[in-house]
Amino acid sequence: MEDSSTPTATSSTHYFSIFTNYPLISAFTAFAIAQFIKLFTSWYRERRWDLKQLLGSGGMPSSHSSTVTALAVAIGLQEGFGGSHFAIALILASVVMYDATGVRLHAGRQAEVLNQIVFELPAQHPLAESRPLRELLGHTPPQVVAGGMLGSVTAVTGYLFTRIATS
Repeated sequence: MEDSSTPTATSSTHYFSIFTNYPLISAFTAFAIAQFIKLFTSWYRERRWDLKQLLGSGGMPSSHSSTVTALAVAIGLQEGFGGSHFAIALILASVVMYDATGVRLHAGRQAEVLNQIVFELPAQHPLAESRPLRELLGHTPPQVVAGGMLGSVTAVTGYLFTRIATS
């Protein structure tokens, strides 16, 4: 006969296993590092601290790229690069990185042009007082590459750290 406390203990342990999920931790860590680096790259560019960079999109390096790359590399290291989980993560990373340099980059450039047009409208125009559109939406290819490299390094470092810690 089974002990009735076993399923509860097992399910409780199952819920807390998210805190030991190496691919998930790698992805979140890469995201956090990228956002933190953006704080300094924006200071270097603008010579002022912009705390919005800690949560905003756009800028150097791409946190989207670092997140999905860290996830894909961590899955590859943990489960093998020949498996279907890695294939899914790789395709996801490719789509996100392509989108960052394509659609989102061009949407940001269009927002810049539209903001300039609205700025030049006469004061009595109904759109003259509209809020400016966000311009930093996408990334340039170097920002995406830097994010991908950051994600890869984060995942490999985490993998090596867990291997050393468990040995």
